[in-house]
Amino acid sequence: MKSSIKSIIVLVGICTVMTVLLALVNSITAPIIQENQNAAANAALLEVMPEGKNFEQVDISAYELPATVTQAHKEEGGGFVIQLTTTGYGSDFVIICGVRADGTISGAKCLSSTETLGKEKTYGENFTDKNAEQVAAVETISGATKTTQAYKNAVNDAINAAIILAGGSVDIRTEEEILADNLAAALPAGEGKFTKLFIVEVIEGIDAVYTADNGKGSVCVVGETFVGIDETGKALTDDTALAAKLEAQMQIITASEQTPVDLTAYEGIHKNIVSVSKTATGNYVLEVKGAGYGITGGDEYHPASGEYIFIRVSMTPQGKIIDTLTVSQKETDNIGSVCADEKFYGQFDGKTQADYDSVEGISGATLTTKGYKQAILRCFEAVAILEGGVANEE
Repeated sequence: MKSSIKSIIVLVGICTVMTVLLALVNSITAPIIQENQNAAANAALLEVMPEGKNFEQVDISAYELPATVTQAHKEEGGGFVIQLTTTGYGSDFVIICGVRADGTISGAKCLSSTETLGKEKTYGENFTDKNAEQVAAVETISGATKTTQAYKNAVNDAINAAIILAGGSVDIRTEEEILADNLAAALPAGEGKFTKLFIVEVIEGIDAVYTADNGKGSVCVVGETFVGIDETGKALTDDTALAAKLEAQMQIITASEQTPVDLTAYEGIHKNIVSVSKTATGNYVLEVKGAGYGITGGDEYHPASGEYIFIRVSMTPQGKIIDTLTVSQKETDNIGSVCADEKFYGQFDGKTQADYDSVEGISGATLTTKGYKQAILRCFEAVAILEGGVANEE
C-alpha cells in the first residue's frame, strides 16, 4: 500500500515538473513562433506593398465590403492590403492586392488557385501603379478570359474595399442590382420583378422598356432616367412633356400586332431562318439559328452541345435592326456564353448590313462571334428577299 502511494507521489511529481518545464519552454518559444508567423504574414503583405510598415489586421465584419473580400490589413501610411477569394474557371481563386492611400495599386498577386495558370499567374503585374480608371482599361488575356476577368474584378473590389475602410463611400452594387433597384423605384407596383421587352416598332427617345411580370405596368429607360408607366398607360413623372412623349410611344408598342409570314412562298431564304412575322407597320420579326463554338462555315450546330444559338431580330423594311435578343444558347460558360449578354447582342441594334460586322466580337470566342454575325447576315438577306430584293451572295 505504502509502495503504491509512493509511486503515485513520484508520478505526480514527475508530471508537475514536466508541466512546469513545458510551460517554461512555451513561454520562451511562443513569442518566437508568433514573431516568425508575423514575419511570414508581413512578408506576404510586403510582397504586394513593399513600402508598407506596421501592418494591422482590420475587423472587416464592421464594414459592408464586396463579397470577395476575406481579409484586410492597414499599414501606417494609410494604405491597405486586401485578400480576396473569387472564382475563375475553378473556385477558391485567392488574390492579395495592395492599395496605397492615394488609391493606386502597389501590387497584386495570386496566392492560390484550383486551376492551371499560365501567363495569367503573373497577371497581377499589369495593375502595379494604376488607379481605378486605369485598372478598368487593363486587357484580359485571350484564351484565359474568365480567369483574368475574375482577377481584374477582384482588383477593382480591392480598390472599393480600401475606399470604404478609409471612411469613404462607394457603390458596390453590381450592374444587375443597380438596374433592379432603379426599376423597383420607378414602379413599386411591379414588386421588383421585370422582364426586358423585345421592341418590334421604331420608337423615339426610349432606350429600353421593362414590363412588370405581375402585369402592373412598365418602366421606360431614357438615358439614365427611369420612368414608370402604370397599367392604365399613365407615365409616373411630373415632367409633362416627357410623360406625353412616353405615353404616346408606349401606345405604339402595345398596339403592335404581328402576322406570320409563309416562308415557303419565297425562294432563297436561308434554312436557318426559323420563322418570320410582320407587323402592321411593315417591320419584320425574325427567329434565326446561328452556329456555335467549333464550327467552320457557320451553318451547323456545335457538336458538343447539339444546340444552335437562337436569336430574335426585329428589322425595318429598309433593313435596319430595331432590336436583338439571344433567346437561347449553350456556348462555353463565360466565354461563348457572353453572346447572351445584352452588352454583346445589344450592339447590333440600329445596325444595317453595311455596318453590322463592325460590332465588337467576344474575346476568346472567335467562332461564336462568327456564327452569331452570320446569323444576323441571314436576317438582312431574308428581309431583302421579302421586300422583293435579292440576297447578297457570299
